[in-house]
Amino acid sequence: MSGFDYDLFVIGGGSGGVRSARVAAALGKKVAIAEEYRFGGTCVIRGCVPKKLFVYASQFHEHFEDAAGYGWTVGESRFDWPALVAAKDKEIARLEGLYRKGLDNAGAEIFETRAEIAGPNSVRLVKTGQIVTAERIVIAVGGGANPHAALPGHELCISSNEAFNLKELPRAIVIAGGGYIAVEFANIFHGLGVETTLIYRGAEILSRFDQDMRRGLHEAMAAKGIRILCHDIIEQVSKGSDGRLVAATKNSGELVADQVMLALGRDPYTEGLGLEAAGVEINERGAIVVDKYSRTNVASIFALGDVTDRVQLTPVAIHEAMCFIETEYKNNPTSPDHELIATAVFSQPEIGTVGMSEDEAAKRFVDVEVYRAEFRPMKATLSGRNEKTIMKLIVNAADRKVVGAHILGHDAGEMAQILGITLKAGCTKDDFDRTMAVHPTAAEELVTMYNPSYRIKNGERI
Repeated sequence: MSGFDYDLFVIGGGSGGVRSARVAAALGKKVAIAEEYRFGGTCVIRGCVPKKLFVYASQFHEHFEDAAGYGWTVGESRFDWPALVAAKDKEIARLEGLYRKGLDNAGAEIFETRAEIAGPNSVRLVKTGQIVTAERIVIAVGGGANPHAALPGHELCISSNEAFNLKELPRAIVIAGGGYIAVEFANIFHGLGVETTLIYRGAEILSRFDQDMRRGLHEAMAAKGIRILCHDIIEQVSKGSDGRLVAATKNSGELVADQVMLALGRDPYTEGLGLEAAGVEINERGAIVVDKYSRTNVASIFALGDVTDRVQLTPVAIHEAMCFIETEYKNNPTSPDHELIATAVFSQPEIGTVGMSEDEAAKRFVDVEVYRAEFRPMKATLSGRNEKTIMKLIVNAADRKVVGAHILGHDAGEMAQILGITLKAGCTKDDFDRTMAVHPTAAEELVTMYNPSYRIKNGERI
């Protein structure tokens, strides 16, 4: 390391940034990392982890109801919102401590400050104004909720960030958006006893998911009592004389609620980062443009995770960080693999999915086989709950390869992780067919659907 303060300087203490800093430091490189808020990033501090904890909390009212069918008598129950928030905060603090400990143990220097690019090899620490230099710079600052500033009254609304720390649980909430964040929070708040309305401009929620998953979840949510308004938008938010919020919609009149949450997408967090000082290229969405090795157009600067707007998932950021380490510090050029990424929506019921949807496959292949099963899960037989599990396998008939797998139901996310390995390995429908079922499980349906439910040839269902 000649002429630089550090071998590597990382801006951003989220999953991708921490992983790249920690591993590089463990390899003996002189590393520094700067974070302006809390280590752990969106996922740990205000995203995946607290959300999953809230999902668990919101499910208990159904568990209590289901218990009667299995012979249990459950007494009066009461939910304590401040207790949940406090327990969540304690767990998040513990996890942040582990992130810091990992960096410390590896020998990385930690700066608790905003950092901005000052040049191709230099970074300005905003708290002190100090300029430090580095042979390589990694930008891993993630993204933030789109504030939808064009909406009159947007300043009265909250995003998913604030939803985790509300002082009191609202009686009613309106959530704008139809993506996984909007859908998950609609289920969370409803499960906690909040009157919940979801409003989305599209024809159906979860636009990028398989049609059966989208429709099945919509029906399940509506059956629970969640009001879903599609083909509609909020045009203005104002405060009424009673202090509650009034969301004026295009087609559904006025919606009165205690909170209005905007879940209308996330934007790369590049504004004010100083990228122009080094000439780092960004695209029309403000995302940093990178090549297949996460390099920007400036040779010394790299970018990982949501700030590149490739795939906005925590494991992807971590994977990109490890590919950066392999390429830059282990002489093993490795590009991130963004194909066949399994993912889950922690709605209620869950969605687990990997690979192509039915519509995508129909556009890609001449002949597609669709295997579909819809059934009442075993747990619901005694609880009396009226719910369905849906499973789909999408197969390219030409080579019998399974190109998509989609599940709506309990533990769908867990099953999707295993299916991700299966599809990544290139398994065929014949491999599924000769796999012995585990009985009695919901997952056994995946290996017992022997005949296609229907086929799609040249885009036409037959």
